[in-house]
Amino acid sequence: MTAPTDYAALDAWIDQHFDEEVRFLQALVRVPTDTPPGNNAPHAEATAELLQDFGFAAEKHAVPAAEVQACGMQSITNLIVRRPYGSGGPTIALNAHGDVVPPGEGWTHDPYGGEVVDGRMYGRATAVSKGDFASFTFAVRALEAVARPKRGAVELHFTYDEEFGGELGPGWLLKHGLTKPDLMIAAGFSYEVVTAHNGCLQMEVTVHGKMAHAAVPHTGVDALQGAVAIMNALYAENQKYQQVLSKVPGIQHPYLNIGRIEGGTNTNVVPGKVTFKLDRRMIPEENPAEVEARIRAVIAQAVQAFNAERGHQGEDTARVDIRRLLLAQAMTPQPGNAPLVAALQKHGEAVFGEKPPAVGTPLYTDVRLYGQHGIPGVIYGAGPRTVLESHAKRADERLELEDLRRATQVIARALCDLLA
Repeated sequence: MTAPTDYAALDAWIDQHFDEEVRFLQALVRVPTDTPPGNNAPHAEATAELLQDFGFAAEKHAVPAAEVQACGMQSITNLIVRRPYGSGGPTIALNAHGDVVPPGEGWTHDPYGGEVVDGRMYGRATAVSKGDFASFTFAVRALEAVARPKRGAVELHFTYDEEFGGELGPGWLLKHGLTKPDLMIAAGFSYEVVTAHNGCLQMEVTVHGKMAHAAVPHTGVDALQGAVAIMNALYAENQKYQQVLSKVPGIQHPYLNIGRIEGGTNTNVVPGKVTFKLDRRMIPEENPAEVEARIRAVIAQAVQAFNAERGHQGEDTARVDIRRLLLAQAMTPQPGNAPLVAALQKHGEAVFGEKPPAVGTPLYTDVRLYGQHGIPGVIYGAGPRTVLESHAKRADERLELEDLRRATQVIARALCDLLA
């Protein structure tokens, strides 16, 4: 067993190098990785250079351009840093993603400035999840400087496709046999150990009508009115989801969001085509195939009712094309993750003063991809108590630097135990 003095030495090393860790994170935040458009290879190159300064050689695994462009992005280079310590122990992967949604409006700080104010760093991806590029990297540095493990290995997986589903991030590395760890920890929040998460179905719905001059709208078929009818039916379905409850702590019920809509040609033209995109979160107990079939049925019924109410017939009817954009399976609690949960809860309580609960989250993450390859994993990392507090995917995303410090200490301590 690891002596308590080793934990104190790990904490002290992280304290002594914390200013360096903050600068490392600032450098990561200052290289944009907006996805879309998803030109993320430059960030991987910059990260690899920073890691080289620590003596960490990063393997660069570029995803072929055709695959990247087919998914609507521009470039992806995933990184693997392998740190072998000896035979007989587990290989533990630490995964964080560098791609982020664009900043959007409403910022009071430069979204790519990494500005530190009142103990917080502001910037896109400070909390989700470039913050864990820093926590994971410096936890491994502390582990090697202080504990000097003699068995097992640690791998850093820094990937760039979480926002579009992860298939070209961890999914691509796993599919091509470039890694097969025994356990894994993914970027998360420092106040809880996440052992399950929702699934996600994203779909693109295109409503085709018939353009007409706004002065004679009866000569056309209004695609926007058709889309509104469909969206109202989907929102009514969303109300019903509140009665479908999950048994996983931390997860409540399914829900649906329509996040983007576009169409029409001009103000004085009846819209001939409207497209919207929906996001359907699935609790672990749901069957994804049944969920998708139900949504398609609701849309079909709404279109049929829309045409019938307006007497549309033949060519003068609204019709719909539906395209699945993403199907991310839910992550369910796995028995093999027990050593991870135990180590993180033990040291989370020691460092934070309270035991982090093992719960589910309504998010969906790349951890599911490891699980599909039989690799037990959990979500844990630098961040606040909730996604809301971090402002993730909103203006003024921020990370409490004290949370970064403490999460780094917990991860280093947990690795020390798992490799002892």
